[in-house]
Amino acid sequence: MSLPYHSVSCPGLFYGTSARDGILSRIRIPGGILASQQCRVIADLADEFGTGYVHITNRANLQVREIRKEMTADVLRVLQEIGIASSLPEVDHLRNIMGSPTAGIDPYELIDTRPFIREWDNYIAAHAELGPLSPKFSVAFDGGGSVSIGDRLNDIALTAVMVGTNVYFRLKLNLGVSQVEPFIDTGILLKPEECLEVVAGFAKVYLQHLAVGSEKIIPHRKSRQPRLWQVLNDLGIERFFQEVEHHLPYRLRRVYPIWGDDQIRQHRCKDVAYNISTINRYQHIGVHSQRQKGLSYIGVVLPVGKLETWQTRGLADIAETYGTGTLRLTPWQNLLISDIPHQSVPQAQSQIENLGLHWSATNIRSALVACAGNTGCASSATDTKGHALALANYLDSCLTLDQPVNIHFTGCEKSCAQHSRSDIALLGVTIEQEGKTVEGYKVYVGDGNSNEKFGREVYSLVSFPELSLLLERMLQIYMAKRATPNESFGEFANRYAIEDLQRLFEQGDVRH
Repeated sequence: MSLPYHSVSCPGLFYGTSARDGILSRIRIPGGILASQQCRVIADLADEFGTGYVHITNRANLQVREIRKEMTADVLRVLQEIGIASSLPEVDHLRNIMGSPTAGIDPYELIDTRPFIREWDNYIAAHAELGPLSPKFSVAFDGGGSVSIGDRLNDIALTAVMVGTNVYFRLKLNLGVSQVEPFIDTGILLKPEECLEVVAGFAKVYLQHLAVGSEKIIPHRKSRQPRLWQVLNDLGIERFFQEVEHHLPYRLRRVYPIWGDDQIRQHRCKDVAYNISTINRYQHIGVHSQRQKGLSYIGVVLPVGKLETWQTRGLADIAETYGTGTLRLTPWQNLLISDIPHQSVPQAQSQIENLGLHWSATNIRSALVACAGNTGCASSATDTKGHALALANYLDSCLTLDQPVNIHFTGCEKSCAQHSRSDIALLGVTIEQEGKTVEGYKVYVGDGNSNEKFGREVYSLVSFPELSLLLERMLQIYMAKRATPNESFGEFANRYAIEDLQRLFEQGDVRH
């Protein structure tokens, strides 16, 4: 007996999703944490049913693409036994639970979020009645450390904060107002032990107000269910909270006035004043000391999130040889290998390089993000992944970065690979050129204002052959004219009017 494939918006493991390049299956990895043996099984899966590679997504899931034959029920049972597949297929469609990839090893975190992720995942697996939840029902736990996922797009975000000498979780909600600034601060603080009850309460109230017909509907087919934010907006947030409190033995704890980010994200760690905003935003790449004395983790760069199965097995070997066999997927489409003794770091780095991979944050690929592109998605106007890799190869040959630049390729307005703003965003378009249709991009830079999804548009139509030269010049101008060595490309771009940026970028032989 084999399991069916469907054309739906949210792929899963117990059913496949039709894509332009074949069938797609998604493997949920709660918190992104995998054991080396699980990695090997996934590699075997991709070899047997796919074409020898996996993709890491922006929710720290794994995708197996180009599937040519159906996975049997026996195969899925084996995956359940080793903890890769959900023990309850009815809830496999729910979005992955997000957490910092450095949970439990971050020297600056306020609390290890792994127990909360496991607790909510176990709750989901034990409650089949959650099956009708929207496939996009999503929760994130942020421990308040140096590698934050608090800005990742989720319905519910719980971020650790210090109040006096106690750790609480600050509750933020996505009300669907803006993809750029999606969260509102509810002014509610939760004790760590209250998180599960409150998140479960949100799910219960959502289900109570979900209009479900009398016909039996398979959960993963319900692609048009309302989002949590739609129910919140329909009921009103205060009434929604009142209904959540009906499922709780206590009232929700309000903080007035609502604290701002700058106030609430400052805390003391080991008697050292610390502010998250001062930490390098790419501490998920490169070598960093853990909170455990004598140990480090290495953030590995995976070009546009793609990992060949032979590389997957090689990374599992490195994790076992030099660490504790733990690999941590990130929502930036990279991964970490943790628990490596300081003295073993050079050998591990060398082995990573032998796999054709990189570990430096200044590598052009370290902050390069691309969606599936038109080879795998019918919505995409361009071959984003192919173009991103070609651009990286070109830029490698002509310049050297000294800090990461986030370049985001997206084939359409949906921006599936990255929901936050980037330093440089490239939106795929088709261009009429000399009587032919060619692939090209709109070019956006910096933060813009709150209403601009991708930033400020600096060029409207750039064919891909022209793009490499343009990006080379933009990066050269940035490195020459930034205000300080630590100024990001986005910060640099924000200091100039668009007309002034164009004048800077048009110097020399740059075409536009």
